Amino acid sequence: MFEQARDHPFLYSFRRCPYAMRARLAIWMSGRHVMLREILLRDKPRDMLNLSPKGTVPVLCLTDGKVIDESLDVMFWAINGTSIIGPNIGERECIAVFDDQFKFHLDRYKYAARYEGVTAQEHRDAAVEILRDQVRLEGQLWLCGESSGFLDWAILPFIRQFRIADPEWFDTTDALTEIRPWLHQFLGWEVFQMCLKKYPVWSEGQPGIIFGRALNRAE
Repeated sequence: MFEQARDHPFLYSFRRCPYAMRARLAIWMSGRHVMLREILLRDKPRDMLNLSPKGTVPVLCLTDGKVIDESLDVMFWAINGTSIIGPNIGERECIAVFDDQFKFHLDRYKYAARYEGVTAQEHRDAAVEILRDQVRLEGQLWLCGESSGFLDWAILPFIRQFRIADPEWFDTTDALTEIRPWLHQFLGWEVFQMCLKKYPVWSEGQPGIIFGRALNRAE
């Protein structure tokens, strides 16, 4: 559904990017809605680059013109004023580990050929150690309890990327017996499926496609 009025913030996003994915999850779960502008990273629109020259997604432009171009900041914007509990100090530290150390190893595991002298398995093993150290479900369905929360949304898109590198290994290794059901639960979660829905690529001059639970009550 296209909307002509500029009544909502607009969000530049790329469907498969884990940073954009976690921003969309927080927006959906908060009950907010935005004008989604799906882009191609190989063909970044001029309008987005004018707002955020660094050229990464997500980029959120609020109705007052303020630009938010860091995924965690978009998540905090989304939950502000809602009943959703933000991350505590320990959870923030966990997110930082995934954004820094886990992402470092993920890139070198998934795209080893792009890095000189890199051994994929070495970085896979390092990523597994981070997963085993940081993920403590302790019988819960989600890290945040019986329902998903900020921490789950913030790091699961990156663990999804980790699985994509070698799904058969991920789904059979004894090293991830606790983590595997948690990720598969996330992959089958109706909210995740809505946030992963494929939208047409945005064209400059168009407002975007309205996105959010406020108008699509699916879970």
